[in-house]
Amino acid sequence: MEPIYFDYAATTPVRPEVREAMLPLLEGTFGNPSSLHRWGREAKMKLEDARARIAAIVGARPTEIVFTRGGTEADNLAILGRTRKERGRTVVCSSIEHRAVLNAARAAEEEGNPLHLLPVDSQGRVALEGLAEVLSAQPAVVSVMWANNEVGTIQPIPELAQQCAAANVPFHSDAVQAIGKLDVRVDHVPVTLLSMSAHKIGGPKGVGALFVRKGTALRPLIHGGGHERGLRAGTEDVAGAVGFATAAELAVKERAHQCERITRLRDRLQHALEARVPDLVVNAAGAERLPTILNVSIPGANSEMLLVMLDLEGIAASSGSACSSGGVNPSHVLTTMGIPADVAGPSVRFSLGRETTEKQIDEAIAILPPLMERLRSTSGV
Repeated sequence: MEPIYFDYAATTPVRPEVREAMLPLLEGTFGNPSSLHRWGREAKMKLEDARARIAAIVGARPTEIVFTRGGTEADNLAILGRTRKERGRTVVCSSIEHRAVLNAARAAEEEGNPLHLLPVDSQGRVALEGLAEVLSAQPAVVSVMWANNEVGTIQPIPELAQQCAAANVPFHSDAVQAIGKLDVRVDHVPVTLLSMSAHKIGGPKGVGALFVRKGTALRPLIHGGGHERGLRAGTEDVAGAVGFATAAELAVKERAHQCERITRLRDRLQHALEARVPDLVVNAAGAERLPTILNVSIPGANSEMLLVMLDLEGIAASSGSACSSGGVNPSHVLTTMGIPADVAGPSVRFSLGRETTEKQIDEAIAILPPLMERLRSTSGV
C-alpha cells in the first residue's frame, strides 16, 4: 500500500506549477527588489506583480498587502502591531484561536493590554452577542479566525466584522485555513486585517501576507530598511511571493470542484468510521465545517499511540495543530468547546487535500476500524 497523507491542514506539497513559476526567480532574476539597477528593477516588477495578484484574489488594493515570513508572523503583526499602537486597550480574540494569535495576545497582555477571550459553543462557534458586549470598551483589535484549523468550524465572519466596523473597532481574521477553500473577500466583508499563508495551498513554506486595510495604524515588529511600507523590514522573498500568488490563483480557480470532491470523500470517511467504531465522536459535527477537516475522538483511547500505529500503517494524521505537536495535554480547542478531557484527549485530525484520492479513502476505511479496536484493547477500554 502506498503511504496515505491525511495532514494537509499542517502543510501541503508544493505544486509543480508553483515550482515552475519560482525557478526563474531562483536563477536568473535574483536581484534585490530594493536595488535601482536592472536586476533590482526586474525583481521589483515581479514582486509587485505577485502583490497585485494576491490582492486581486481577496479583493484588496495591492498597497494593502504586506508580505511576511508566514501566517504566524502575519498574526503577530496584526495583534502586536495594533496593541503597541494602542497601549492599555483590550485585545479580544476567540478562545479557540491558533497559538499564533493566542500567544501574541498573551504577549500583549504582558505589555499592558488586557486580554478578553470570547467563549464558543459546543460546536466551536463564537456567539455574536458575546462580541457585542465587549465592543463598547473600544478594544485595540478583535481577532476571530475565519475557519478553525483543528475541527474545521467556520465562523460567522461577515457578521462579526460588521459589528466591529459599526463600532469603529479594528477586526482581524486569521484566514490561513480558509484561503482557497472559502470565498474570502475583503471587498465584501469589512475585515481590517487578514492573515494568509502560502504553504497551506500548495505554495512554499516561509511566505505569507497580511492584508492591512488602508488607514489602519500598526507598529512594525521588525525594524530595518523600511520595506513593505515600513511595516516589515527585510529583503523580500521574491520567489516565495511569486510562488504564493501562483498557488493562490490555482486554489481559487479549482475551489468549487475540489471542495465538492473533498467534502464527498470526507463524509464517506466520517460515515464509515461512525458505523464501524463504537462510541466514536465526531467533533464539531453540527457546525458548518471546512470540507478538508475531520476531527474524531475515541473516548478512553491514547491518541499518541493511535498516531504511532497509523504511521506504522503508512497513514499520516495529527492530534491537532502541527504547531502544538509534542504536547500531551488535550487540545485547547476541544476543551474550550466543553468536551470532557477523556474525550478531547484521544482526538485525531484527518485533513484531506487536493491529492487525496478515493482509493486512499477506501484503504483508510479498511485500516482504521480494526486499528482503533486494537488500540482499545491495548488501552483496556
